[in-house]
Amino acid sequence: MTKIYPDLYQFTDILEPIKLSTHQYLLLTDEPVLIQTGAVPQAQASLPQIAELLGDKTLKYILISHFESDECGGLSLVLKEYPDAVPVCSEVTARQLWGFGIAEKIEIRKPGEILSGNDFEFRTIAYPSEMHLWEGVLLMETKRGIFFSSDLMFQMGETHGQISEMRWEDAVNASGADQLPAPEMQQKLLEDFRVLNPTFVASGHGPCIRITN
Repeated sequence: MTKIYPDLYQFTDILEPIKLSTHQYLLLTDEPVLIQTGAVPQAQASLPQIAELLGDKTLKYILISHFESDECGGLSLVLKEYPDAVPVCSEVTARQLWGFGIAEKIEIRKPGEILSGNDFEFRTIAYPSEMHLWEGVLLMETKRGIFFSSDLMFQMGETHGQISEMRWEDAVNASGADQLPAPEMQQKLLEDFRVLNPTFVASGHGPCIRITN
């Protein structure tokens, strides 16, 4: 566990033997928000640390970018500890969570919508994620300027607590959007990125990025 940015804590699991770092995050505000759960082993390891950070607070939301094991595999464990926390995700991800009996009370968010609380505001961005290119959602916390990149801006290696520096334009160009199979998907994602103005990228896999001018 590392405090990697104001109000933001990073938890990491290393997938062996390929040395892939999988990060989840806790935004510790008056209404705490968990971003991704990690797979079951990561959730088991991070839940005691999350409880220590929360103290007498409880989780408000659990934000999930798309339906995949490292994004929401540990959701049932997290909900067992925090049954009033509300998972927030795309409609497609919600159908999977309902269908597999993982969660029932789910808040669906479409691209371009706002999820706000006492001290946070998340904007959702359309994300054609890798599982059959089902639509997920990327997340931008606008009060602090944190962009949560999920499986984009991806790097291998043991990268817990690491922060690199990069211009946002260069981060966008290296985001991996060009790997989407349809040119219109690539173009739409790049257009959505270029209207953002983050100061920090909380990576799903790889170093976080402090955005420079």
